[in-house]
Amino acid sequence: MADNIKNYTAQDFKSDQEVKWCPGCGDYAILNAVAKAMPEVAKTAGIPHERFVVVSGIGCSSRFPYYVNTYGFHGIHGRAAAIATGMKVANPELSIWVTSGDGDSMAIGGNHFIHAVRRNIDLNLLIFNNQIYGLTKGQYSPTSEFGKVTKTSPFGTVEYPFRPGELVIGARGKFFARSLDIEVALTQQLCEAGAAHKGMSVIEVLQNCVIFNDKTFAKFTATKELRQEKTIILRHGERMIFGKDNNKGLRLNGFELEVVTIGENGITEDDILVHDAHNPNPSIHRMLVDMEGPDFPVALGIIRDVQDITYDDKVCSQVADIQCNCQIHSVDELLNSGNTWEVK
Repeated sequence: MADNIKNYTAQDFKSDQEVKWCPGCGDYAILNAVAKAMPEVAKTAGIPHERFVVVSGIGCSSRFPYYVNTYGFHGIHGRAAAIATGMKVANPELSIWVTSGDGDSMAIGGNHFIHAVRRNIDLNLLIFNNQIYGLTKGQYSPTSEFGKVTKTSPFGTVEYPFRPGELVIGARGKFFARSLDIEVALTQQLCEAGAAHKGMSVIEVLQNCVIFNDKTFAKFTATKELRQEKTIILRHGERMIFGKDNNKGLRLNGFELEVVTIGENGITEDDILVHDAHNPNPSIHRMLVDMEGPDFPVALGIIRDVQDITYDDKVCSQVADIQCNCQIHSVDELLNSGNTWEVK
């Protein structure tokens, strides 16, 4: 079995179905990243192909199970996390991947999402965040920017958006990462890291919808140089340095983050924060997920990665303990246990 696992390729995890996303959709890049990550996960963790499962809800992202060659379940709107929870508890040996959009997971599925995170179930959940309802043709979503003009907000939204990372940390989440659809290699790395994490991993992919919300992230993704200046890829144990000349960084000024330039005002690399993704205290992680332009770069990479016991492990342990100590071993013994009456 181990030899077969080592021979898996990305093609082994792609289905023969025609992919029916709009031409130019960012979902294609995410599909490629996941298909490349799965054989690496199989090889590293020794997981055979038949133990991979993809679960989805409703939305453009939720077509994913048809486009990967794994077991899959296309659920109803917002319920993917609940379905995946049941699967993982029933069969902890499965490697379960949940694909969900910002509407599917942040709106109708918000309750299931936060409780799956809170329970720390060993699932790999990807949020395809295009800040719009794409499948239903352009209504604003819980992550749409304030003032966004859409079909359901013709005069602009009057709601502040959710930040998925805030929800994850607020729900006591242990793993949160962020990528861009155009950063295929980074998305692949994050998928592999999320799968290696024992517990709930949430990966937000900022994804362009070319039809209903085109260029919504262009202010920091339009060119390679702009991405270098307006985003920062965080890596555990490394200093938080960014910029096309690698001369900008983040440091703490009191209790707040600030952007500084190395070489100015006596600033050296030693003044730049070292990223600690494993710190149980989420304070700096929360500040990192909140960063946005024009004053701050958008944080990409693994922002939080903290180990803790998982819900599925606790359930399995509890069941094993009960089985070991239980005095009843069959339904017949159960029916004849305790007080019984004979009715004539």
